[in-house]
Amino acid sequence: MKNLKYILILLIATTFSGCGIYNFTGAAPIDAKTFQVNFFQNNADLIEPGIDREFTLALQDLIMNQTNLNLVSSNGDLLYEGEITDYRITPMTATAVTTDGGAAAAQNRLTIRVNVRFSNKKKETDDFEKTFEFYHDYPAQSQLVGTVLNEAIKDIFERITQDIFNESLAKW
Repeated sequence: MKNLKYILILLIATTFSGCGIYNFTGAAPIDAKTFQVNFFQNNADLIEPGIDREFTLALQDLIMNQTNLNLVSSNGDLLYEGEITDYRITPMTATAVTTDGGAAAAQNRLTIRVNVRFSNKKKETDDFEKTFEFYHDYPAQSQLVGTVLNEAIKDIFERITQDIFNESLAKW
């Protein structure tokens, strides 16, 4: 009976020892208390007004919603900075021959690329500079304005900001 008690304790200890502490968002435990997101300047050749501000706010919101870190305007334990380096629209698929004998695009793709520099004052080995990119396809007959543009940018920024979060905090 005494051995059974030790075996049970050993079994419980080994079960929980490999489980690390994670929250429901997947962020690994960190020593940081604050984070700072500097303004992401739009340096792309094709400029869409306002996306620099939208991206900066989207990244701030995601980190605030998925961690218990406090947003600060300077001296953050974690620092996110960088720039939007590419904003481009490319035709993706062609339709049948048009009346003038050429082919027309059936679908276009908006691609946005962001360069990110991440610094962790508490653990400098986590620092990185990396490019993140994603795209959104939309029908070629649609103009990339209004609702179509807003949906495309929202989809792209959701993916890019989540990828940045995963790279800097989730460690997956």
